[in-house]
Amino acid sequence: MKPANQPTTTSPPAAPRLWEIDALRGIAIIQMVFYHFMWDLNYFGLFKATMLQGPWQIFARSIASQFLLILGLSLTLSYRRAAQKAEQPRLWGKYLRRGLEIFGLGMLITIATYFFIGAGYVRYGILHLLGSCVILAYPFLGRNRWLSLWAGAAIIIAGWGLQSIVVSWPWLIWLGVRQAGLYMVDYYPLLPWGGLALVGVFAGSTLYPQGRRIFGLPAWGQTPPIRGLRFLGRHSLLIYLIHQPILMGILIGLGFGTF
Repeated sequence: MKPANQPTTTSPPAAPRLWEIDALRGIAIIQMVFYHFMWDLNYFGLFKATMLQGPWQIFARSIASQFLLILGLSLTLSYRRAAQKAEQPRLWGKYLRRGLEIFGLGMLITIATYFFIGAGYVRYGILHLLGSCVILAYPFLGRNRWLSLWAGAAIIIAGWGLQSIVVSWPWLIWLGVRQAGLYMVDYYPLLPWGGLALVGVFAGSTLYPQGRRIFGLPAWGQTPPIRGLRFLGRHSLLIYLIHQPILMGILIGLGFGTF
């Protein structure tokens, strides 16, 4: 039993997960699975379309944009909430580990696509980019929100400028300098795509300045459709890793294709 004059310290209650963030991520993951399903059908000759150009590529880019914006927003939320618990000294290591984990998963995608696809294998895809952004966005967390916005805009503009540069060597593919004659089935270089993560940091700092929303939303978090989307959003990384083997396994099992 504590002495009567000894103050009782209690940690602040953990802020609840924001249903709209998980739901938005769930919507993005559904779109991604649908796109990859159509890509698989095209790969096996069951659907005729140009998946790496035109409307389908615009659709794929829009999905990646959603993930990057949500990533930046989520980083802001996690940072603000950790700051309220005085956990800043440990945050750099936390984001470094998380970023390296995601980047490492991207390298597994690189290895898998090298053996399955061949020449068009993924050198620097969406997981490589997301992992890099988790680490590189850290200096902008907790700073003036306009700094992340202007930095994000500068990265996007610089990336557009790099698109006209084509070289004969591969060493700056990750940055956005293209190699002549090279194509990849999944390619999201740091410039310009990393800028969207910083725009997401700006959005998070604006809409959730203390880790909580500053606007009203209906209490839809426990409705069946939203609960399903939230479930998908909370497990989006796992779904990303396993959905393609499952989809291709089903198609091959049904006799529509072979490795």
